[in-house]
Amino acid sequence: MTAEIGSNGVLVDGRVYGGVRRGPLWYAQRFLVYATLVFLSAIFLVPLFWIVSTSLKEQGQVFVFPPQWLPDPWMWENYPEAMRRAPLWTWLRNTATITVFATAGNVVVSSMVAFGFARLRFPFRDTLFVLLLSTMMLPPIVTLIPRFVMFRELGWIDTFLPFIVPAWFGGGAFNIFLVRQYYLTLPLDLDEAAKIDGASNWLIWWNVIVPLSYPVLIAIGIFSFVHYWNDFLDPLIFLGQESLKTLSLGLRAFINPYDASWHITMAASMWLIVPMIAIFFVGQRYFIKGVAMSGITGR
Repeated sequence: MTAEIGSNGVLVDGRVYGGVRRGPLWYAQRFLVYATLVFLSAIFLVPLFWIVSTSLKEQGQVFVFPPQWLPDPWMWENYPEAMRRAPLWTWLRNTATITVFATAGNVVVSSMVAFGFARLRFPFRDTLFVLLLSTMMLPPIVTLIPRFVMFRELGWIDTFLPFIVPAWFGGGAFNIFLVRQYYLTLPLDLDEAAKIDGASNWLIWWNVIVPLSYPVLIAIGIFSFVHYWNDFLDPLIFLGQESLKTLSLGLRAFINPYDASWHITMAASMWLIVPMIAIFFVGQRYFIKGVAMSGITGR
């Protein structure tokens, strides 16, 4: 007698025992699920496809009816034309500078604060955590004027400091909450074993907790990256010089009441879109795992 264990059950002498029977209903359900996913994905991808298509069209083809989905001819020169009309490289450098330093601050600080709320014992810990979460109910627009007055008094207007410094002294309530929930899934035995070996809280955080937390750290890194890369309102308020503009703010230069060159504008918009797509695909596996595991607590 020969036996072999497979995904569909146990194969004994050519017969399958204990397997899941997949009838027509099971295949119909799977087909419905995949068809729905494909349909919804197509809906969300249509705007992106239209941007790419428009960036390769002539201006006269943008608003024709019925819509022309594929450009004819393909106007690849729209991309160098967009670079000629505006200092895209400068805006890209400014955006990357703000995004990299602010995202790094969010990840590091959120991890440290979340470690305190999840692994340490101190008076009023839970009260302070609830107070931290309550700040999420405060719309950012409410703090805009106070922040502007404060940064003006500090002499930070027309600098990148209003974006970078707060990231290194806050981290964001949502990011802290997400990381804390992930830390709660890690066994406390890890901390106790490290303390027996003489490790301090700093060493436990850096050598034990952080190496096990890459999924959630990458997740909040992607959240922060998308936020700072796309941010329009804060650069509009705090940055006035042309040489300090970010991509999202600078794209307004392509649109005016007298000449809205949408094909060139869409070509310039690709500078804003492509990095976000790339960063998501690079970290999507960790991103999904980090968000999913943050909903499971170990206490």
